[in-house]
Amino acid sequence: MSTEWSAPPSPADLLARGETARKRTPRRALATLAGGTRDPLGILDAQNATRIPELVPLRTERMSASPFAFYRGTAALMAADLADAPHSGILVASCGDAHVSNFGFYASPQRSLMFDLNDFDEAAWAPWEWDVKRLAASIVVGGHATGRPEAVIDQAVLGAVDSYTRGMRRISALSPRDRYFTHFDVESTRSMLDKTSRKAIRSAVTQAQRRTGERAVRRLTEADAAGRRRFLPQDPTTTPVDADLLSLVHDLVAQYRATASPDVALLFEHYTVGDVARRVVGVGSVGTRCYLVLFQDGEHGTLLMQPKQASQSVLVEYGRIPQPESLSARIESHGEGARVVAMQRILQALSDPFLGHLRSPASDFYVRQFHDMKGSVEVEELDDGPFITYAQACAAVIARAHSQSVTAAEVAGYIGGGRAIGTALLAWARAYADVSLADYEAFRAASTR
Repeated sequence: MSTEWSAPPSPADLLARGETARKRTPRRALATLAGGTRDPLGILDAQNATRIPELVPLRTERMSASPFAFYRGTAALMAADLADAPHSGILVASCGDAHVSNFGFYASPQRSLMFDLNDFDEAAWAPWEWDVKRLAASIVVGGHATGRPEAVIDQAVLGAVDSYTRGMRRISALSPRDRYFTHFDVESTRSMLDKTSRKAIRSAVTQAQRRTGERAVRRLTEADAAGRRRFLPQDPTTTPVDADLLSLVHDLVAQYRATASPDVALLFEHYTVGDVARRVVGVGSVGTRCYLVLFQDGEHGTLLMQPKQASQSVLVEYGRIPQPESLSARIESHGEGARVVAMQRILQALSDPFLGHLRSPASDFYVRQFHDMKGSVEVEELDDGPFITYAQACAAVIARAHSQSVTAAEVAGYIGGGRAIGTALLAWARAYADVSLADYEAFRAASTR
């Protein structure tokens, strides 16, 4: 340690930096769409080229279902568009795909039900507003998909931006330690909601509580005469894996255990692998390599884990955002799965204790529990009032996630009172929703040729 010491920048210093950043990129500039030539279908084709070929038609089918389904699968397109548009230049740890369907419920290590971000495949460092723009545009696209009045959509977007603004101002004023311990459990969140919104949350919670690993095992497997459970083939969503992968399973499990915490690594000594299957998940993720690994203990108890392929974040590949040296070194040493795990632990208040990562000869993976009381709000089924409230809740979660970054007070300083940001981001979200709709129509036309 150097004999000369200087204190880290104070919150007041960081607020001032944020205010100064407005001179470099005025807040009104955040309403500007990227100019120049775009190749949205080329980006999607490039992604498909790296995926399991026989699953690409299924990805196309799922993304063709609606403009919102298409939007869910096009984080790469948005990252490319945001890279070529003005941005604040204030980087934070970011989700990378913070649309309204990527928030939900899950069980904490203490078995309480939490509400938080639940997808970190694209997580990396990026300008703070990229997550907020991803959320805002999803509100517009999702609002149009469910036939909501334009005034409701505008109110939902402005309410979400205001929720983020207030959240960043409030949370960034806390000490770093207090920010770290801030979280949104279901019980505390209920007190912030109106009666109709509480009803919607209650329904979603009930569904989440039913989605357990044990229930998934009962539905997806059957036991043979010796008590060993095997996955039931359900083409194309659950299919057997080839012999080459099976031969690697025990080595890959050992890799995973080495990245888990010591208590979790010890827990897995009680289990042995029963079976492995390939699993198709999501919309945009279809075609990436994802598996289910069934573990059994000596009493035929089960534990269901999900290794999922981790590729380079679209924030880096298409958004072209240089990453901190520490994250780049982690990726270089341990792979993209290590990035996903690290970013999830930063962004999520209380994460799955079984998170880990591994590298196979072909791909990087992160590992998590499957169906550990995971669930989400069906946005399409919400009335207009709960839709607006839900958008605000999602934005508050983003603010909590972003507040973990040292630059959080800079963001608050840049935003200021929030009215200018709200106006700019609403204009951008409406314009980008039109861009996404045009991309969807071109995608649909190309897929039917």
